[in-house]
Amino acid sequence: MSSPILTAGPIARSRNGVIGKDGSLPWRLKSDMAIFRAVTMGKPVIMGRKTWDSLPKKPLIGRTNIVLSKDGSFEPKQAVVCDEFAEAVSIAREQAEEDGRDEYCVIGGASLFELALPRAKRLYLTEVDAEIEGDVVLSPIDESRWTEVRREEHPAGEDDEYAFTFRVLERR
Repeated sequence: MSSPILTAGPIARSRNGVIGKDGSLPWRLKSDMAIFRAVTMGKPVIMGRKTWDSLPKKPLIGRTNIVLSKDGSFEPKQAVVCDEFAEAVSIAREQAEEDGRDEYCVIGGASLFELALPRAKRLYLTEVDAEIEGDVVLSPIDESRWTEVRREEHPAGEDDEYAFTFRVLERR
């Protein structure tokens, strides 16, 4: 097996780039949460402290949870804490290799996505079909560096507040 790759996401963003509001997701998309679970299950996931704090249930079961925090007193149960992104990536890669996984995922927040995107080989992106108010915005992604390899349209419905498109992009 080849060395596991770093992926960015799954990332869900609105048309105007919003990914968060008041410490949580600014929408209810049950179908996207199922996609998130399917993509990340069994893989190491890297997240920031605010993303960890926003999880309704901690840790994410079935995944090695790696949390970046500069707070030396932060000791979450069932998670690995790092204070450097490079250290988190190294631990995640080694864990993915040990577990026979082909990738490890950076799952948020915005500042970690900014660090991961230049290095990521794959991007999981949910495009929420709405303009949303929020306080966390993802910088625009230069899609000329990526090739879309999968696209799924999901209409708004009983369990999904908005229509959305789930996309998988590979680095060119």
